[in-house]
Amino acid sequence: MKINSKDFLVQTGEKLRLKERPTIVLPEYKSKEQYQQILREHIEELRSLQSLLYASNRHSILLIFQGMDSAGKDSAIKHIMSGVNPQGCQVFSFKHPSAMELQHDFLWRTTICLPERGRIGIFNRSYYEEVLIVRVHPEILQSENLPDGFDKKTIWQERYRSIMDLENHLYCNGTRIIKFFLHLSKEEQKKRFLKRIDDQEKNWKFSPDDIEERKFWKRYMKAYEACLSATSTTNNPWYIIPADDKENAQLIISQIILDMLKGLKMTYPRLGRKRRKDLKSIRKQLTS
Repeated sequence: MKINSKDFLVQTGEKLRLKERPTIVLPEYKSKEQYQQILREHIEELRSLQSLLYASNRHSILLIFQGMDSAGKDSAIKHIMSGVNPQGCQVFSFKHPSAMELQHDFLWRTTICLPERGRIGIFNRSYYEEVLIVRVHPEILQSENLPDGFDKKTIWQERYRSIMDLENHLYCNGTRIIKFFLHLSKEEQKKRFLKRIDDQEKNWKFSPDDIEERKFWKRYMKAYEACLSATSTTNNPWYIIPADDKENAQLIISQIILDMLKGLKMTYPRLGRKRRKDLKSIRKQLTS
């Protein structure tokens, strides 16, 4: 079954209700073997398109992954990007900002990590944390050294506007952004937490903070609804990926990435007459 990326798109201006979006859908595979085969095909195609992206040197790609703890961001990045050339791909994970980062505006620490033309950049969490976790925990604003008199009622809309201005600027300069929200159910998160606790190879990933944040589930859902509704645009869209089935989520994400890359209609650089003549001369020297 062909994945239709529009099924997961957040439309511009949509009043999003996450409870109306599924956390699991009919899988694109019928067996583990078929999942692995489809993923291999996607990875091979992505590898080829990455080479073309680098050679054409006209665009850069920024993939943003957001979601609740254990939604599958790490595993999606690990599996989908397993075949790309590491020299053309950069992955950044943004956690609590450092003291130095807090001395800059909220977009600074991510802006300096943006991908160059010809490269793929991946943000595991991103500047969107500033309108998600900070909105759920507004006391964090006190550590950001904002100017006196900032309006707590309008700051989120102001930050949405700053984010969209940045993304529009990047789009106009050749960066294509795809934003994924991995939509996990609260019940599935509990199962994954328990699995982490019971599995000796995974329990290092579990933190008591994860349980504390789980208590704010409803607030996070409201923050995500507001954020995705306000910042999904035609040029820089959000996709809501049903994340209860990790394997299926990976196939959906990889297909969306492939569709975007193909839509760029990239070509390898064409050599001019002089360059072709020079190469012909060099070839003659090498074979003589």
